[in-house]
Amino acid sequence: MTVRSAAAPDGVAPAPQVRLLLGAVFLVFLGQMTLNPIIAPLSREVDLAEWQVGATISTAAIVVVLTSQFWGRRSQSWGRKPVLVAALLVGVVAMALFALVAGLGMAGVLAPAVLFALFVLLRGLGFGIAIAAVPPTAQAYIADVTPDERTRVKGMAGVGAVQGIAMIAGSVVGGVLSVFGLITPLIAVPVLLALGLVLVVFRLRRETRVELIERPARVRPTDPRVWPFLLAGFGMFTALGFIQVITGFLVQDRFGLDAETTGLVTGGAMLAAGLGMVVAQGVVVPRSRWTIPTLLRVGCTVAVAGFVLLVPDAGAVPMFVAILLIGLGLGIAMPGYTAGPTLLVERDEQGGLAGLIAATSGLTFVIAPTAGTALYGVWAPLPVVVGAVVMAVVTAFVLLHPRFRRVPAVPAAAV
Repeated sequence: MTVRSAAAPDGVAPAPQVRLLLGAVFLVFLGQMTLNPIIAPLSREVDLAEWQVGATISTAAIVVVLTSQFWGRRSQSWGRKPVLVAALLVGVVAMALFALVAGLGMAGVLAPAVLFALFVLLRGLGFGIAIAAVPPTAQAYIADVTPDERTRVKGMAGVGAVQGIAMIAGSVVGGVLSVFGLITPLIAVPVLLALGLVLVVFRLRRETRVELIERPARVRPTDPRVWPFLLAGFGMFTALGFIQVITGFLVQDRFGLDAETTGLVTGGAMLAAGLGMVVAQGVVVPRSRWTIPTLLRVGCTVAVAGFVLLVPDAGAVPMFVAILLIGLGLGIAMPGYTAGPTLLVERDEQGGLAGLIAATSGLTFVIAPTAGTALYGVWAPLPVVVGAVVMAVVTAFVLLHPRFRRVPAVPAAAV
């Protein structure tokens, strides 16, 4: 099979398209992060239990697991534009209906059981389908147009950096808008997704036939080239998942805050995590020029320190520092996790691999949010303790496994 480079044979440079794809990633994750600061107080306003919030997010993660490799391969066979248009359209409709349903729930119109079912359908299934398509599409394209380890890591760090910026901006937007009522950030989410849809429809170039791959290859999670990276990523995102959903509960319960103030302070905590991620992927990763194994080892070690610091209820400053360290550490490690296996597979496997990476990350959120919220109900620090243990095991794994000592400097397809 002959596979051509995707570096735009009609003379269009890939850089503007990368920026547009990163813009779409930013807006989608900005919508998601705008919702995160108010999800805990929202659940209590509409009389949903902590485990029901976790189950809603886990449903979205199941959808990501089931559809990510499909979307990744379709981004190579259909093209990036049709995939993103379809996904964003689904996201706009689902989240507009979610805002409406949440408003009816806060008004007491819908019973908690009905509300929970609709939350799962709209925030879980609908938004899950939408968000599953975006990271694999961006990552597969970046893998397609970057020729070596340094540019590949930098490109993948770009995806992480815009997600970190979205975390910062979403924390600010969600927290500030929650001051005007919890319904306000809910309305903002479909608006942000609609902006992403407009950007893709009017600005993203559709690939020519020679740039597409008719039958992209499927990559198995047991493939010896990639499974150590997938296992490391699974551990990192599992640790993160244990604390991501319960951060709002930690803030509210440790500091004794009301719903609106909890949204604002939780937004500040997520701002710290996003700041750490942006510093990692916008400054540390590109300027350090560390190899993929070094990124994984340093990043995981820093993240462990953050988890350990978060365990005790030591006040606001240690909590924010801990969350900052977790964002910084994972921000350093993630480009190694996403870029490493792309250097080991062929071009027609990149879409399948990008989907598999996204599915692996999504799989952690099938279990971790529900488990984290359930453990929180047993003892508040318990999910943080479990996250710290998982992160420590991942750190030992990337330090000791031989796969992380033999990552090539150029992609397999170029050899």
